[in-house]
Amino acid sequence: MRTIYFNGLVYTGTLPLVQAFAVEDNEFIGAGTNEEMLALGAERTFNLNGRFVCCGFNDSHMHLSAYGAALDCANLAEHTGSLEDLVAEMKRFYEAHPVAEGHWLQGRGWNQDYFNDADRMPTRYDLDQVSTEVPIMITRACGHAMVANTKALEIAGITTETVAPQGGRIGIENGELDGRFFDGAIQLVSRHIPAIGKEQIKNYIRLACRAANAYGVTSVQSDDLNNFPGVDWSTVVEAFKEVEAEGDLTLRVYEQSRFTGFEKFKEFVEAGNVTGVGSEFFKIGPLKMLGDGALGARTAYLTRPYADDPNATGLALFTQEEMNAMVAYANEHNMHVAIHAIGDGCLDMVLDAVDNALKACPREDHRHGVVHCQISRPDQLKRIADLNMHVYAQSIFLDYDNHIVETRVGKELASSSYSWKTLMDMGVSVSNGTDCPVELPYALGGIQCAVTRTSLHDHCGPYLPDQAFTVQEALDSYTIRSAEASFEENRKGQIKAGMLADFVILDENPFDVPQDAIKDIKVCEVYVDGRQVYKA
Repeated sequence: MRTIYFNGLVYTGTLPLVQAFAVEDNEFIGAGTNEEMLALGAERTFNLNGRFVCCGFNDSHMHLSAYGAALDCANLAEHTGSLEDLVAEMKRFYEAHPVAEGHWLQGRGWNQDYFNDADRMPTRYDLDQVSTEVPIMITRACGHAMVANTKALEIAGITTETVAPQGGRIGIENGELDGRFFDGAIQLVSRHIPAIGKEQIKNYIRLACRAANAYGVTSVQSDDLNNFPGVDWSTVVEAFKEVEAEGDLTLRVYEQSRFTGFEKFKEFVEAGNVTGVGSEFFKIGPLKMLGDGALGARTAYLTRPYADDPNATGLALFTQEEMNAMVAYANEHNMHVAIHAIGDGCLDMVLDAVDNALKACPREDHRHGVVHCQISRPDQLKRIADLNMHVYAQSIFLDYDNHIVETRVGKELASSSYSWKTLMDMGVSVSNGTDCPVELPYALGGIQCAVTRTSLHDHCGPYLPDQAFTVQEALDSYTIRSAEASFEENRKGQIKAGMLADFVILDENPFDVPQDAIKDIKVCEVYVDGRQVYKA
């Protein structure tokens, strides 16, 4: 069936805006003036009444199933103004959601930097106020630190003698476990949480799809294969394929396939899972590796001590040899890689691994990429461009990181960090996303941060204003550039003939509103494959 959408402000991927576009079945078949499109004839016409339309937002790095899980546990992001409020919310959630025998109470989203009553992270003793009988685990907003109560420590059998694995740290204060775990050490506790089944994962996927659609998101590049302890990658892949077959996958998913060890990754590839395999709704993407921690938790791996903690340089989750081996294997087997690197020390490792892999097995259009690319030096930016890499940015991180970046890493490193505009000017393809559930899949908030370089609500900043995107560059980072990240620029990211009919209708034009009001634009309707999946 052909539908003509007319009388709108339509961003096709180029300027100027046009008035109308046409959709037939699941593809755009053209865009132009009202007269041009209506002359095509159609079974249905739709008056946009002057509203703005662009391609659906493509979040180029997030964790879809983990977002669904976060929607199903205590939401601590809304109760992180104080430690007292955090504990009170865990008590309230526990009372409202009794925990079955053998199960755990969980929460996610806290950030100690926002506490107004304590200058520290929570400890096991804080969680013991909620319960000493039920195991409890709460995860920091970044996902790189968590706290367990005393009961959870007992179940996990962790003592002060327990040795943290590569890239992990166990919190000890005054000679006792404080219940805090960082990065690679989190698994020491999380692996004791009872494994969930495939049906629960499917429920999480459905929950997350509906929530992301409401933000105008139509595609995601998502890290899902290692989100749930005790669940094999094959179960997660089956869950996605079944949700798709049941008609409930209202997002296109490009799976950033995360593995922590070479053998499991090799098993995955030998089973036929390489970049591009799958359908237009669920497709295997790159090898995803988690290279280091996060800035907020001081676990991002730096080449020098943290400016506000001279005893910390962060955590590298792989050795250089391990990273080299996995990147080389992916490169040799026609997979691209997307490696999380927040600290400049980790970024050195990533660039060395990609450089070595391409020297051993050259590929003209590899699209190997860096996820986050936050703390960086000028020499590293040049190497990224020279290696023709992709960068998966999260402009929305500026909402929080504006407050801490210089304090954490010092003025010198901060002066060349989050330098995504410089990379764009050097010819690097820079896409955008949210790392949800680290942040909400709030594309319009991310677009505003990219344009203003200030925080969304308290207007902290601008941080390095010369790195600000234009509105067009910011929109493109969430559409055209994200499509480039997944080798799909000929199917997604622009409203033109032959492209998939994924689009969002907004109540205002982001090119016209004040820059600090972009976040307030309302998502009216969202379409995937030409089918409405959300209406306000």
